[in-house]
Amino acid sequence: MGMELKTSNPVFAGKTYEATATRVGYGSSMTISGTVNKAGILMLCVLATAIWSWSQFFATGDASSVGGYTMVGAFGGFIVAMITIFKKEWAPVTAPVYALLEGLFLGSLSAMLELRYPGIAIESVAMTFGTCFAMLLAYRSGLIRPTEKFTMGVVAATGGIAIVYLLSMVLGLFHVQVPGIFGSGPIGILFSVAVVIIAALNLILDFGVIEEGAARGLPKYMEWYSAFGLMVTLIWLYLEIIRLLSKLRGDDRR
Repeated sequence: MGMELKTSNPVFAGKTYEATATRVGYGSSMTISGTVNKAGILMLCVLATAIWSWSQFFATGDASSVGGYTMVGAFGGFIVAMITIFKKEWAPVTAPVYALLEGLFLGSLSAMLELRYPGIAIESVAMTFGTCFAMLLAYRSGLIRPTEKFTMGVVAATGGIAIVYLLSMVLGLFHVQVPGIFGSGPIGILFSVAVVIIAALNLILDFGVIEEGAARGLPKYMEWYSAFGLMVTLIWLYLEIIRLLSKLRGDDRR
């Protein structure tokens, strides 16, 4: 029922929908509206813990007061994300847990940047949701569709970005920094702009995969899993936008 869509989002990678696309002829199945509702719930989960960790930071103004939340949120979120990817049927439980953990991380990080650059957090949130809405309009209107060439290009670009980040992390262990692209100079800003664009285009691929999943009548729990996949992209987009804005304001100078 339609082609097997590919995406650079690891949540939707491989044979995710092909492996679960078995109609059973009874019971509820995945719908687009149901997925949107689940995504809304996950956003509320992120917002709840983000507000809490944000308030904890501004109560003291000390980064060490939220250091533990940052670590728990980042690493805990990664672990729960991996569990969700390998155990999709657990998504109704693990997806909200992932969202709550990521909220801790995002709230702490945003608060620290907000103290340095007032207004950066709300700007990043507004740009993230504005970009998501624009991509959704472009997708629904047919202006941008996840064609094979489009998908291959976005997947390749996302893979390239992942390799750059991975190499920078490995080199960082040896105290070697990648010059230019992570600084606030012209090259660094252009790199961040490119990454933000690629992250935004990944939303188009996610929308296509979700629509395909609903058309195939996947099990109801895939609404949670699909909403989880969309959240992964939105969180990445937010992080790249706030990184870009921090560079534009002179952050990350070395």
